[in-house]
Order: sequence, then structure tokens, then C-alpha cells
Amino acid sequence: EEEEEEEGVRITPQLLKASTGEFALESILLLRLPGRGIGHLGCLGDCFNLEWLDLSGNSITQLGPLASLKSLSVLNLARNRVASLEPLSSCQNLQSLNVAGNRVSSLQQLRCLAGLRRLESLRLRDPLARLANPLCLTSPAYRAALADMLPGLKAIDGQRLSGRGSELYQLCRDLDNSLGRGGAGVTGPQQPRVAQPWVEAGFWDPRPPRRSSIMEEAYKQFGEVLQECRELGRRADDTIAQA
Repeated sequence: EEEEEEEGVRITPQLLKASTGEFALESILLLRLPGRGIGHLGCLGDCFNLEWLDLSGNSITQLGPLASLKSLSVLNLARNRVASLEPLSSCQNLQSLNVAGNRVSSLQQLRCLAGLRRLESLRLRDPLARLANPLCLTSPAYRAALADMLPGLKAIDGQRLSGRGSELYQLCRDLDNSLGRGGAGVTGPQQPRVAQPWVEAGFWDPRPPRRSSIMEEAYKQFGEVLQECRELGRRADDTIAQA
């Protein structure tokens, strides 16, 4: 692993300053280094105030320097070679973590995240990008186990577990499942079904206007007020002309 770690680009102060335009590493708050062939995090741990970090699409295996990033809130490590997340246990401010497409093979390797009280979003799999971890393939029920292990999570793999929108998501998922089960039990040839209109006949036909007594009174009062305004406008014009 150590030999593999040394392969690729090493993060240096010069690389960080050139990428961010900052003169001091402590001034870097947001850092994007995706697809740079990085294999060693080097001096990244000196960016003490870093809050947002994207290291996706590199060759990283060891996360040791990240342990000193106490302000880190968002971390994207998708498509790397990480197996151990232990250094992240010190990132107490971490809220969102993406490790899709790495080498996490067991739930035990995720227990180090249990102490991260602010962690709300964890991604181990990304179907759109075709990224996953060995855990996703060997343990299909890993999401439920993760929800029990990390009760503070609100989303796993982009799927809402709690918070705003979770009830709607659960309802839609249950509806999809029920529709799937309904079609699975049907056997034999099925007769083509004739499409039916969504609304009853005549639904879109124009209807005669109807006015309630309240609307009639409102129109009447509006007409009287409009007439008064016109009269006041006429008097004002006369007064201005005399002046």
C-alpha cells in the first residue's frame, strides 16, 4: 500500500497556491483537485481552515493528512483507491462524504464515522457514474445497516432517510414497489387495453359564466369607486387650471 501511495502526483504548497491563487495555505477554504493524478496528499493537512474539498478521480489510498482538517464540511473522494477512512474520524465538522468508487469492503471500515455527529450525507454508490464499493456488491442490505450504525444520516447514496422530502420519497418508492408487485403476478397473454380519457366527456367545454351575489355586489362597489375617482380627477384638473 505504501508503494501504491507514492505513485502519482504529490500535493505540495506550490501546487495548492497555483490552484487557488492563495499565498498562505491557511487561507484556502475551497479546493478542487479532481482528476489530477494525485497519489499522495502531502501538505494538504496544513490547510487548517479548509471547508470544501474535491479530490475525486485520483489515485489516493491514504487519508492521513486529512485528520487535521477540523473545519472540513464537504469531502468528495469518489473514484480513488481508499480502503481505510479512519483519519476522517477527526473531522468533526464533516457533513457530506462521497467515497463512491473506492475499496470499502465491510461495514467495519465505516464504524470510524460513528463519532461524526454532523455527518448527514454518505455516498458509497453512484449508479449514474457507475461507481460503487465492494461492500455494495457483497452486502445488498448495507444501507439499512448503515442507517442503524449512523443514526444521524439523512441520506445514503443520494436517497433521503429523514428530513424534508423523505416522506415523499418513501411514498414514491412504496408506490413503485406496489406497481411492480402488481405486474409480477400476472401470467399468460394479456389483451391490449384501450386508452381511456383522463377526464370525463365535456370537462373542457366552456361553461356559462356564473356570478354569485357577493361578486355582483363587489362589481357594483368597484364601479361606484371608479366613478368617484373620475369625478375627483375632473375637479383636480379644474382647480389646477384656475390656479
